Amino acid sequence: MSAVTVSADLQRLSDELAPALSVQAELAYGELTLTTTRDQIIEVLTRLRDDFGFQQLIDLCGVDYPARAERFEVVYHLLSLTRNLRLRVKVSTDEHQPVPSAIEVYPAAGWFEREAFDMYGVIFANHPDLRRLLTDYGFSGHPLRKDFPMTGYVEVRYDEAEKRVVYEPVKLTQEFRNFDFLSPWEGMTPRGVLPGDEKAGGQG
Repeated sequence: MSAVTVSADLQRLSDELAPALSVQAELAYGELTLTTTRDQIIEVLTRLRDDFGFQQLIDLCGVDYPARAERFEVVYHLLSLTRNLRLRVKVSTDEHQPVPSAIEVYPAAGWFEREAFDMYGVIFANHPDLRRLLTDYGFSGHPLRKDFPMTGYVEVRYDEAEKRVVYEPVKLTQEFRNFDFLSPWEGMTPRGVLPGDEKAGGQG
């Protein structure tokens, strides 16, 4: 199927879905995106599955825009096998307003929602097991938020004296290196000679 045909199909789908679902539809970069609200998201997903043939939830992820009042977007990526088309649905929220869980519509949403909760702190109402998924027990903060420090808050090491794993506040023992963006190893060796350069010099 050519790119022109796909764009035509998406345009027809956009014209069909926008009034039927009362959503904002945007067709850009060859992709169709629907924007709805937290109150409508379950109804929209259910109708997309039952009435418009989007049988599969491929992915659910979060996006962080710290300058916005509702800083997070929850993004659902759907696939229709019968239409051979993909679709994106977005809904915005913040740290306190929960988004209804989509598990009843797409059971695969369970782990995706746990990941979004872990990485961004997005709360999903009526999720049966909303726990952290990727971070450690007792982890503080949400790593994919834009205001989360790159070094994190704590570091983990094995303490030989105590014979156990200990958590300590992050301590930066050296300054960040300045990289030239050409060779990340620049400055690690005297006179900037990289390991293995001496072998290359002997070949005429």
